[in-house]
Parts: sequence; structure tokens; C-alpha cells
Amino acid sequence: MRLFQRLRNKSSSATSSGGSNYAYVTARVRAMKSNLLPKETYSRLMNMDLDEITRFIGETQYKQDVDELARKFKGVDLIEHALNRNLAVTFSKLIDISEGELNYLITEYLKNYDIWDIKTILRGKYYNATLEEIKDNLVSAGQLKYNFLSELAEKESYEHVIDTLSNTDYYPILKNYDGTNLPEIENQLDKLYYQRLFNAIGTPKSSDRKLFSKLIRTEIDIKNIKTMFRMKKEGVEDGELEDLVLDGGLRLSLKEINSLVPLPFADFINSLEKYPYWDAISDFASPDMESLVDLETSLTKYSIKSAASFSHEYPLSIVPIMDYMINKKNEVNNLRIIIRGKAVNLDDEIIRNQLVI
Repeated sequence: MRLFQRLRNKSSSATSSGGSNYAYVTARVRAMKSNLLPKETYSRLMNMDLDEITRFIGETQYKQDVDELARKFKGVDLIEHALNRNLAVTFSKLIDISEGELNYLITEYLKNYDIWDIKTILRGKYYNATLEEIKDNLVSAGQLKYNFLSELAEKESYEHVIDTLSNTDYYPILKNYDGTNLPEIENQLDKLYYQRLFNAIGTPKSSDRKLFSKLIRTEIDIKNIKTMFRMKKEGVEDGELEDLVLDGGLRLSLKEINSLVPLPFADFINSLEKYPYWDAISDFASPDMESLVDLETSLTKYSIKSAASFSHEYPLSIVPIMDYMINKKNEVNNLRIIIRGKAVNLDDEIIRNQLVI
């Protein structure tokens, strides 16, 4: 199947601001952001049973998605697919209404969903997940469209999946997958994504591009901190851990990360106190911590708050648009956490601790 890019601007290499429509798109985004669920909604949802939650979601901005998918899916599967479809349609709309440089930057940013979907399919094959489980987690918000991804998920083996992706930019990495080195391949895909994104941003000179770069580099710092905590908890060797971190962080350079990696867990935690992320994790980080859920949730909240603060600094730029996209993604994640938790009868407190509000 031929892959295509839905671009109003015919040239994907448009990097000048002359043809961009920042004022129009940011105005549209303000209206779209007003449709996000208020924070107090989550408390109400926690007091509902699964059927009530399903009805509630079907009466919100997800109504059209629920109605159109109701013929194919039921129950939790219906809500999962409706949430993913709504997210994909929403982000595709941003591409459709944007022009020039703005269109180019949004398109490059959304390629993280292509990588998410490729990872999801390969993980599904690796862990022998059912086809339904794989498709439930696909979010076609990038360049790879749902029909193509669905057909990709139906391939008999990971070899067939990779062969089908032979004409994409991801193939030079994917061809090295041997069925056992999935973490390595996933990490290389992440590095490729950020490398391409930084190439798109270029050397930031304008205020808005500097803020966009700052937002992405903060995101990398958050990812690296999460990775280091996970790997240290799992006892991963130092050399292997160094290969898993991403370059380009705002406050944590590779040199600084390489100095943190060999430290014992307690010393590693203490060394993080000098970074601005410490306030977000200080209540949860300890040498004897049993779970990383609270710590990772708090870091995600920090990332969302950072995007909000950046968007106020330069209101007519890509940053308010990124702020909306991050909050929209978080809303879908929160709803997914609630319905999945309710479906398997998780304790309400466990569900609440995973919500990013």
C-alpha cells in the first residue's frame, strides 16, 4: 500500500515562516482546547461503573467516534478504538489546517506515532499478543494510516512486517531486528525520531523555535530520567544503559548522564537533587522504592506543566499547539487507564495513582 502524507503545503521541506498560518491555527486550537474534559471529570468517572463510563464517553466529543465504531466493537474494545480514532482524527486535522513551516513541524512531531505503532506491532508479535490486543493500541496519528497499520498487524511474522516497511525511513533500522533485540531496535527508532525532529527545527533563532526546541529537549530529559530509573531498578549493566539514553536533553547532557549511570542507586538519586526535575520526584525517589508508577506519573505532570508555561511565553507559535496536543494525548491516556482499570476490577486507588491530572 502506498504511504502518503496529508499536507496542504505541497513541499515537505518548507521551513520558512512566510507561508505559515500560526494565528489561524492557534485560534482553532484554543477552541479545541475548550473541549478537553475538566479535571473534576475524572473524579466523577471514578465513581461510575464501566457501563456508566461508556455512556458518558459516548456523550462527549468522542460521540461520533463511538457511534461510527459501534457496529464493529463493543464494551471496552469500542471505547479503546474510539479514543484512538479520535486522537488520530484530531491530530490529522491540525495537519490539514496548518500551512508552511507550521505544517512541516507538526508533521515531523507526529511521526512519533508512526514509531509507536511500529513498536506496538513488533511487541505484539514478540509477546504473541492477539490481533485484537495489537489493534487496540494502534494510534494512526502520524503518516501511517490505520488501514495500512491494520494490515501490518495481520502479517504472520515480524519478518513480513519489516519487509512491508522496506520503503520507509525506518527500514535501515528495522532490517537489523532478529527477533531478540527488540529494546535495541526500539531505542534506535527513538533516536532516529529525535534526530529528524531536531533537523526539522534546525538552529533555532526565532523565539518560537527556541521554545519549541526547549520543549522537545525537556521531553528528552524526562524520558532519560525514566529510563535510568527503570534500568537501575532492573539491574541493567552500565554499558547497556548508556546505549538506551537519548542525546539532546535540556539539562541532562550525555556527559552528565554518563557520570550518573555508574553510581549506586542511592547516590544516583542524590545526584538528581541539583536538577529542576527534583521537586517533581523528591517525594517518591528513594533507594528502597518498590514501584516507579508515582515517580513516572509526577514526571509526566512536570512535562505537561512545562508545555503550558512555554505556551504562555509565545502565544502565536507552535508551542501552544504542542501544549494542546500533549493535553489531548494525556486526556486519552487517562480515560484509557480508567476503563482498563475498571474492566479488570483494579482497586480505585491504584487507578487514581496512575492518572495524570
